This record gives sequence, C-alpha cells and structure tokens, in this order.
Amino acid sequence: MVTPERLARLRALYPFASRFFDRGGGILQHYVDEGDGPPVVFVHGNPSWSFTFREFIGALRGSHRCVAVDHVGCGLSDKPGDDGYRYTLSSRIDDLDALLAHAKVDARVTLIAHDWGGAIAMGWATRHPDKVARVVLMNTAAFPVPPTKSLPALLKLARSPLGALLVNRFNAFARGAAIVGMNKKRMSDDVRAGMLAPYEGAGDRLATLRFVEDIPLSPDDPAYAPLAEIDSRLSLLSRVPRLLVWGAKDFVFDLGILREWQLRWPDADVTVHDDAGHYVHEDVGERVVPRVVEWLASHPVT
Repeated sequence: MVTPERLARLRALYPFASRFFDRGGGILQHYVDEGDGPPVVFVHGNPSWSFTFREFIGALRGSHRCVAVDHVGCGLSDKPGDDGYRYTLSSRIDDLDALLAHAKVDARVTLIAHDWGGAIAMGWATRHPDKVARVVLMNTAAFPVPPTKSLPALLKLARSPLGALLVNRFNAFARGAAIVGMNKKRMSDDVRAGMLAPYEGAGDRLATLRFVEDIPLSPDDPAYAPLAEIDSRLSLLSRVPRLLVWGAKDFVFDLGILREWQLRWPDADVTVHDDAGHYVHEDVGERVVPRVVEWLASHPVT
C-alpha cells in the first residue's frame, strides 16, 4: 500500500482530496472528485491509476466536475486477493457503474480514458448511451484484438509463469511500462515514482498481472464475449462528439488499432502525435492536455 510518507511526497503532483466508497464486500475504492460543472470521468488503464490524469484534472476542474477512479487493486484503492474480488473486465464496468451512482454523477458525462480504461469506459457507455455527452480516448481499444495483430513481447512475457513471478515479486510490468511507454522523452523521476508508488509494496501487484491475463486472445477467454458485445454497441455513441488522441509509437495500441477505431467511428476527430508512445499524455502532455481542453470547449455540453 502507499504509505502516508509516500503519499505526502506525491501531493505536490497530485494535490487532490481522496474519497472512498465501499464497492461491496468491504472493498474500498478510491476516487477523486474535483471542481464543478459538466462532469468529466477519467478511467485509467494498466499499470496506472488516477495519478496519470493529474494534468487534465488541474486544467479542467475550474470549469468541470472531474471524477477520476482508481480500479480495485490499483492506485489508492484496496488490493484484495483473488478470493475477495474477480479481476475481470465485467467487474471493472460494474465498479464504474457503482462509483458513479455513489458519487451522484447524474448529468451526462464526458469520458476520458486510456489503455484498459477505454474498454471499461466504453463498457459503461454502451450500457448507458443516453448518459454520455462526449468521449476522448487515448491509445486504447474496446474490441477484441484483430487476428492480424500479435501480442507484444512484453505482454507475452507477463502472461508466462516467469512473467508472473517478475510482476509479482519485482513489479517488472509497471517498471517496464514506464520506460517503453514513452518515446519522445524519459519519464521524470518524480512522475515515474508517482506512477509506481501504489505497486511498490509486496502484494500490491495482483491487479497489474490480472489485467494482462484478462486480455482476450480467443473466444474462450473470459473477457472476449463482453468485449465483443461492447464492440457491437459502439455505434450507439455515434451521436456524441468523439476525439481519438494517439501516440503513434505505442508498442501495443499502434496505428493499426487506431485504424480499427476509424472503421467504427469514421467521423471521429483524430489527433496523432508521431513522436509519442503509449503514455501519449505523459510523453507530449504539453500538447495533449491543451488539445483536449480546447476540443472540449469547442464541443460544449448542451
């Protein structure tokens, strides 16, 4: 867990009040809820947490209500074992549903999501298309992996017995992603420490591993059917403004995945950063954050 001392050091970059709710079974889920105005809901991926959206929250909380979730097992949320929680895509979508109900987010929301957060956010959105005002997705997918795309080496390793050992004992996946997820620049020491902080303690990395294991590669995998259902319902969001922000040097969600999105949403706005990697909002945040803020201003919620 994140110790009070470590959390205190993070607050300079992440100066937001912590909130918690019981998502069931006594498991406390952490989130931040900053500002007033049209709600913007931030949904992170793996291996990450709400910290990754700190610059967006800082830029938007003067004009929007910013709600950023930490998935169970991630960030400052509780980290139960497999006997206390099912680490699956379906559970994540249910959790987001419960959190937004708990926080009384009743107005139509803007969803900003990255990595696994895209599938989770789109899972919620396709359940409640009438509650969605705008969508911003960054280097993510909400459909099964195309058969022409092979699993990257880092993910293959993480899904192996050796990889499980490296992830659980040495936090190898989060540490590796902080390096290979960037292209234009190196993640600063402070930001890297912030990204890794929730996963540095023994027993803190189960969610990181389970996210990788939940990647559906065939119809027999548990996440395949819910992901295929989400894919079949993405057209329900065609009425709302959508922005796709992409780091072209992503080792997972490459330009081929972006083209898959464009097949589904040919009228979506697209911004590609040729020099950025998977963590596009960390790699070229000085461009991404203003672009998203500007885009939201040009597509006001009515």
